[in-house]
Amino acid sequence: MTFFEKLDFSVNKNNSLVCIGLDTDPSKIPRCLLEESDDHIFEFNKAIIDATFDLVCAYKPNSAYYEAQGVEGLASLEKTIDYIYSTYPEIPVILDVKRGDIGSTSSQYAKSAFDYLRADAITLNPYLGFDSIDPFLRYPDKGCIILCRTSNESASDFQDLESGGKPLYIKIAEKINEWDKISHNCLMVVGATWPEQMEQIRKIVPEMNLLVPGIGKQGGNLEGTLKAGLRADKAGLIINSGRSIIYASSGVDFASKARIETQKLQAEINKHR
Repeated sequence: MTFFEKLDFSVNKNNSLVCIGLDTDPSKIPRCLLEESDDHIFEFNKAIIDATFDLVCAYKPNSAYYEAQGVEGLASLEKTIDYIYSTYPEIPVILDVKRGDIGSTSSQYAKSAFDYLRADAITLNPYLGFDSIDPFLRYPDKGCIILCRTSNESASDFQDLESGGKPLYIKIAEKINEWDKISHNCLMVVGATWPEQMEQIRKIVPEMNLLVPGIGKQGGNLEGTLKAGLRADKAGLIINSGRSIIYASSGVDFASKARIETQKLQAEINKHR
């Protein structure tokens, strides 16, 4: 299955637009796992996945949390992706790395993400232009999720700057739309903290899937996001929540509490679809 086939299947099967961010910080893993397992990062992820697999449309591990632990952390990331593919193969994995470099370097990043780790999709930074994105676009079965309007407070430092009479994020959205007409495997990152901007972007890309960070700890506006960003078919958004779900409890009930928080988010989203 391609990334888009997996995504559509999971959205429909689980009636969900929820993506869980597996931003696993060893300092926040419950003590019970630290005492029971040598690879507590993987065991934590496995427990979260097993508790929520029927409630999500995707999982999104952020590579930084694994790279910070060195070789052992990267091994945990690989095991996590392999576990999802072997146990829940219909659920897509989005690798959050925000890559973007000159073409020759991006080619190596693409091989790492798609050939070695076998991620279904990857997040990308478009600052270097098309030749930095093209090596990823050449994998037609994979999703290329390109930053457009990010959820962080300082996003406006550059993304709101005027370019040709328009905010830069609008120019980026238009450029991504052009690339997608050629490759047909682009998505965008548009934060839930900016529903007005999301509404503008949705007009440019009425059919494109959008990855939406900023719900939960960042205080994104869920109802406004759904109103602004849903496609006509009431889908088209991949709404990510990480810390507020995976760290819902620091006790032995961490996985069951994660399930409860995922159910709450799923229900709240579906109430407005």
